[in-house]
Amino acid sequence: MGRETSDDAGVYRISEDVALVQTIDFITPVVNDPYDFGRIAAANALSDVYAMGGRPVTAMNVVCFPVKTMDKAVLREILRGGLEKIHEAGAVLVGGHSIEDLEIKYGLSVTGVVKPDKVLTNAGVKPGDALILTKPLGTGVLATAIKAGLISGEAQKRAVEAMATLNRKAAEIMSGYPVNGCTDVTGFGLLGHALEMATGSKLTVVIYAENVPLLSEVIDLVQMGLLPAGSFSNRNFCADLIANKEIIDPMLLDILADAQTSGGLLISLPEDKAWALLEDLKAGGVPDAAIIGRVTNPGKVSIELRLTR
Repeated sequence: MGRETSDDAGVYRISEDVALVQTIDFITPVVNDPYDFGRIAAANALSDVYAMGGRPVTAMNVVCFPVKTMDKAVLREILRGGLEKIHEAGAVLVGGHSIEDLEIKYGLSVTGVVKPDKVLTNAGVKPGDALILTKPLGTGVLATAIKAGLISGEAQKRAVEAMATLNRKAAEIMSGYPVNGCTDVTGFGLLGHALEMATGSKLTVVIYAENVPLLSEVIDLVQMGLLPAGSFSNRNFCADLIANKEIIDPMLLDILADAQTSGGLLISLPEDKAWALLEDLKAGGVPDAAIIGRVTNPGKVSIELRLTR
């Protein structure tokens, strides 16, 4: 599995029962604290392996840093945060590469493993599936507010912890269910990643807008105009394939398109199994998980918005 399906990682089978999952992701700072940035960037990169149904085993640091103009203590804190998440994922750091750059960038190249018959893809969803989202939306908006200093301490803490939380628990719990498709919600926003699912499977993805979990203060901040540029791009990219968008408050539509960092898994599985998975997710430490849509209309690629189930 390579570039053809717009999936989160590449998959290469090396034996009858083992395939490698390979991905790389690095980002510019989304928060001010270097340790938190390291945790978030690492969780963001590791997430792609979980989205493919895999388990991370090794990671390599990817670092850009202005070594001549910034204290190396900042770099140490970034790497400390990243290493903490690598270890939490059960993986090991095996090296990396760094270059001098005017702007800080950090992330990981990650290798995972998966059984070939357990690989998940965003093109595997089926008609009648329900969609579960495991993390709340709004990290793009909140990251913009953090940089502007326009967010409460509590909301900032909640956003940082949401982004730094691994998708490991959600991935382990969903492995016990007949999941048909999965992706993680990151830079393209919920709408963009839902559209990738719809396109890959040639189906319509229905999203219940008012069922989508949101981080605190997101709506207030959107009302203030604090939207990252990527969110506008996401909304415009999806616009022609969104049905019923006129019934949704434009601010909520902006949040559905909000460019996420280290977002949750978007899981597609038979509707009759969805409620049991949701209960297990909540009981297993994924408290914000919610059923936010379903899959329908074979042959019609679109996103259909409804207010609620």
